[in-house]
Amino acid sequence: MSVKENLLKIKESLPKGVTLVAVSKTKPIPDLQEAYNAGQRIFGENKIQEMAQKWEALPKDIEWHMIGHVQRNKVKYMAEFISLIHGVDSLKLLTEINKQAVKHNRIISCLLQIHIAQEDTKFGLDEKELIELLNDPAFKALENIKIKGVMGMASFTDNKNQVKEEFKTLKNTFTQAKKILPNINVLSMGMSGDYPLAIAEGSTMVRIGSSIFGNRNYA
Repeated sequence: MSVKENLLKIKESLPKGVTLVAVSKTKPIPDLQEAYNAGQRIFGENKIQEMAQKWEALPKDIEWHMIGHVQRNKVKYMAEFISLIHGVDSLKLLTEINKQAVKHNRIISCLLQIHIAQEDTKFGLDEKELIELLNDPAFKALENIKIKGVMGMASFTDNKNQVKEEFKTLKNTFTQAKKILPNINVLSMGMSGDYPLAIAEGSTMVRIGSSIFGNRNYA
């Protein structure tokens, strides 16, 4: 099936109110253009340099989401155009995003990354660290960032019960965060392999790559 057919099939399966981020990392520009022509406007990349090249080449009404782990020294390369930064897990990173946003006279939207997986390889805050961050006066002083919600990645496992429990944990953390930041509305969880489970547990944003663009070639 083509990129267009895959995309439309997935879009039809998503409930109203669930945002689709088409994960286009490593994919060539013609593939993104095909998805764009089929109506997709939100694309997720995990390498800033690659994302910047695609931003230059593609239509300017695309929303670019940075979904990879962000190094502070790279924020300046995307501050001009980024729509949403997904994996934010420290006050230091938020402070740098705020600084670069000020330079471009922008407010940059972010999701706070919560660690829900049982693997140690995933980044993120636990609930206690999240609440401490949200109550920190230094965080409250950052005027050029907007926290839109939280995101997290479940364990890479075939155990659906485990994945479901991890998504439940993230939903609970989102609920706790909402008590401090009542305006947050994004609960981002679920990827190609587990997004139906994530949606059942309350996800409002899914990140789907291989089911749209086919398997990635990292060669």
